[in-house]
Amino acid sequence: MKAIECLKYGDVENLVLSNVKKPSAKDNEVLIKIRATSVTTSDVLIRRLNEPLIPRFILQLIFGFGRPRNPVLGMVTAGIVERKGKDVTLFETGDEVFAYGSISPTKRRFGSYAEYICLPEDWNLALKPVNLSFEEAAAIPYGGLLASHLLKKTSINKGDKVLIYGASGSIGTMAIQLAKHRGAHVTSVCSGRNFELVTSLGSVKVIDYTIENAEAQLETYKYVIDAVGNSKSSTLKEKSKKALTSNGKYISIDHGTPLTPKEAFFNLKRLAEQEKITPVIDSIYPLEKIAEAHKYVEMGHKRGNVVITI
Repeated sequence: MKAIECLKYGDVENLVLSNVKKPSAKDNEVLIKIRATSVTTSDVLIRRLNEPLIPRFILQLIFGFGRPRNPVLGMVTAGIVERKGKDVTLFETGDEVFAYGSISPTKRRFGSYAEYICLPEDWNLALKPVNLSFEEAAAIPYGGLLASHLLKKTSINKGDKVLIYGASGSIGTMAIQLAKHRGAHVTSVCSGRNFELVTSLGSVKVIDYTIENAEAQLETYKYVIDAVGNSKSSTLKEKSKKALTSNGKYISIDHGTPLTPKEAFFNLKRLAEQEKITPVIDSIYPLEKIAEAHKYVEMGHKRGNVVITI
């Protein structure tokens, strides 16, 4: 089968289109013919691996030294069940599904930068919402699960003011919608070109982090949610960390290891089916142009998700 292999850590030139062995489903697994995946910020971090010495060493302990242990990256899948193992009861051949290849910090599987992948039936794998295309379904798991992780650290009541920093990315666009669903009064921080997008998702106020003295627009918030972490900073961001009510809380995507439990995944499926959340797609590339997609994501200005069709 065709797959994109990461031959070693570093530049996008290390992502190479290859022919690799097609996987075979174990007794508890399904073989999925992939129709769409996505290039996430985490994919870029793993491929590039230019972190400081100690974090880089830890990441290589997890993913492999010199090159990824599994050279086929990607954890987001949307596709069709082509074959199932003999013990599989939840899915049938021909089912349209979507998935995320991580169910816990110790149970993860890469491999969606390819034509096929095998996944256990009891992981973050579900029938694709019928109201979504494969491309739209591939735009849900990564941002949706990380946003769910952030929102799980809150106890939002109706009318609570919530500030989301980095609101136009894959995590931020989902965080807006999940917070709004809980009744929050959402203020989004992003560049001015994304105001229309974040407003359409449920933001009632927007702040352009690129303008001078943007921090003057801050109010006080029950929760300040940082959807970009240490990768981006500004005077506005530093001020926002303290723009809290007396019982307010600052929550960053860099705080702790994000969890991706099944209940969160299936909640995203339910909300998508009810049209309570809308996946946001910035651009779509074919598998053969995945290096270009990585370059674009690496620039740090994408809106929502970058999707790959296969």
